[in-house]
Amino acid sequence: MDKLQTPFRMIRWGIVGAGNIAHTFAKDMALVKDNAITAVASRDVTKAQEFAAHYNAPHAFGSYEDLFKSDTVDVVYIATPHTSHAALSIMAMDYKKHVLCEKPLGINGAEVAGMLEKAKGNKVFLMEALWTRFNPTIKKVKELVENGEIGALGYLKADFAFYGLDRDEKGRILNPALAGGSILDIGIYPIFLAYLLLGMPDNITAKSNFHKTGVEVQTSMIFEYEQAQAILYSGLSSNSEMKAEIAGSKGSIYIKPRWHETSGYIVQKGQETTDVEVGKVGKGYSYEIQEVQRCLEAGLLQSELWSHKNSTDLCALLDTVRNKAGVRFPFEG
Repeated sequence: MDKLQTPFRMIRWGIVGAGNIAHTFAKDMALVKDNAITAVASRDVTKAQEFAAHYNAPHAFGSYEDLFKSDTVDVVYIATPHTSHAALSIMAMDYKKHVLCEKPLGINGAEVAGMLEKAKGNKVFLMEALWTRFNPTIKKVKELVENGEIGALGYLKADFAFYGLDRDEKGRILNPALAGGSILDIGIYPIFLAYLLLGMPDNITAKSNFHKTGVEVQTSMIFEYEQAQAILYSGLSSNSEMKAEIAGSKGSIYIKPRWHETSGYIVQKGQETTDVEVGKVGKGYSYEIQEVQRCLEAGLLQSELWSHKNSTDLCALLDTVRNKAGVRFPFEG
């Protein structure tokens, strides 16, 4: 991999967007040594100032570009709605800032390709903030599967759903102009788990139901592999159990709910059941922060745990699911 030139002692972070996820991220930042929030940007400068004051960040900007072109940060965390991920990441990289961008990295494959090309051309670090990949339990489950703990995989079931039909129809969840719906927001998680443990499928079946605003609000998926199937679901019309099941020829692993932010798992082999509590620090965002820190300190331009190819593959799966289910956003033509 290409490498960075700049050594880091204290990594200075800029938070781009001051919504709920940015607050969660900022709280976990306090749990990671040698990292600090030094700047916040929001289109509402008052909101940026309030956020900065709350987390003791010395700089607040009422413009994203003003943060990018400042010398106050080394890496930015893009925490804005999906539709701005590509444009803001590219703008940040044009100012030679390293980027951790919330998932999905881009709305579609074309956006992701443009982002990766910019990162390579500008020799800056870029990673999709798929925090579940760095969760200690998920890493342990992947290790167990790869070591043959439950034999050859034959079946995977994962879901992610919550009731969201009472949200503001102009907000990001139910607004097609903001790439709303369940797939990109939460469907990405079960799709990710199937990809992480089974790889790219041979075939995908996907069916969706739609809301009156035009966004997809329920999607069921089947990922077919040579010797396995993954049954996946995301939805906004009800809650779901969110306990993932991974079954093999020798046993099963159950990732405890809510599996995407879990702290433990259960292994069942015959009549023997083992309950393992792995634990986690904070909400769980600290692990992706530590991965960015590790990569920057090692001079890496991408993570080996969640690489540019991984993001490209995941986006291709999201594109295929949307295509099969007839989900298209108005700005895509």
